[in-house]
Amino acid sequence: MAETVGDIGEFGLIRRIADLLDRHGIRSERVTLGIGDDTASFLPRPGYEVLVTCDTLVEGRHYLSAYITPFDLGSRAMTVNISDIGAMGGRPTYALISLGLKAQMPVHDIDEMYRGFLAELNPFNAAVIGGNLTKSGNGMFIDITLMGEVEQGKGVRRSGAKPGAAVLVTGYPGQSAAGLQLLLHEPDNSKLLDHPLVRVYNRPSHRAQLGEAFAGTGFATAMIDTSDGFLGDLGHICEESKVGAELFEEKIPMNEVLRQTAGVLGKDPYDFFLGESDDYELVVTCRPEHVAFLRSVAAGCGAVPVTEVGRITAARGITLRLTGGEQRPLKASSWDHFRANKDQK
Repeated sequence: MAETVGDIGEFGLIRRIADLLDRHGIRSERVTLGIGDDTASFLPRPGYEVLVTCDTLVEGRHYLSAYITPFDLGSRAMTVNISDIGAMGGRPTYALISLGLKAQMPVHDIDEMYRGFLAELNPFNAAVIGGNLTKSGNGMFIDITLMGEVEQGKGVRRSGAKPGAAVLVTGYPGQSAAGLQLLLHEPDNSKLLDHPLVRVYNRPSHRAQLGEAFAGTGFATAMIDTSDGFLGDLGHICEESKVGAELFEEKIPMNEVLRQTAGVLGKDPYDFFLGESDDYELVVTCRPEHVAFLRSVAAGCGAVPVTEVGRITAARGITLRLTGGEQRPLKASSWDHFRANKDQK
C-alpha cells in the first residue's frame, strides 16, 4: 500500500519536501534564510520593486481532482500566481506554499505536486523558501504567496489606458472555459483528458516572459491577465483607468478547435471568448503606432499570437461592433467567488 501523509506525519512530510527542494529546486544567493525557521528572509535587489501576490486553489471549486494529475495541479497552482506577476511586467523570485491535505493522501502525490511547482519556478531561477501544512476537512487546498520583482518605475498597472489606445490580447481566451464545459458535459469520458482544451483547463500557460518583455519596451500603457475572462478583465482596466472600450467582432481571435468544441456543446464560440474563463492570457493597451512593435516583441518570445481586438474610448462602458456595423453593449462580468456559479473555475 502507498505511503500516506498520515503515515509520515507533518514533520516527516516537511523533511521530505525540504529534501526534494534541495535536490530539484533553485538555490538563490539572495536568500539568507530558507525553510527551517519561523520565517524566511531574503535581500531585495537594489533598483527593483518587490511584487507580492497570492492565490488559492480549492478542490471542487477551482479544479476537478478526478481529472487532473498531481503534477499538473502543482503546475496549474503556480501558473495562476506567476501570471499575476507577469501581468505587472515582473518576474517571480520566491514562493511560499501552504497546503491543506487529507491524511490518506499518498506522499508520492505530494512529491509530484512539488515537481509541478518547480517546473514553473525553475525557468525563472525562482525558489520555494517556505510555507505551511495543515490537515483539511472535506477537500484539499493549495495557497501560494509568490513574490517577484520589477525594475523600479517599469511596472505596468491597470490604470494607464487612455482613449484612442489599441486593445491587444494574446492567444485565444475562452479555451479553458470550453475545456471545463467538455468535462462537465461528459464526466465519464476518460478520453477527454487528452483533448487540447481540457489540457488548457488543467494546465494553462502563463505569459510572464511576454509581460516582462512588453513592460521593458515602455509602450504597454495598461496590462492584466485573463484570470477571470477577457471581458471581465478588460472591464477591470476600464474601471481603474476610468475609460470604456469598443471591440470589433471580426477581430476576435478564434481557433478551429474552439469553434468545433462550441458546436459540440451547442454554444456560440464568441460566448467563450467574452465569458468567464481562466486562460491566463494578457490584455494590453498601447498607442496604435506601437502595435506592430509589440507584436514583433511577442514574436521574439514565442509562437503566441497577439491580436488587436478594439480601442479604448472616452465614453464609459464596453461595446461590441458587430460585423454588420451594429453596436451591442456588453456587460463586463468577472468571476465572483461568492456569487452563485454553476461551474467550477
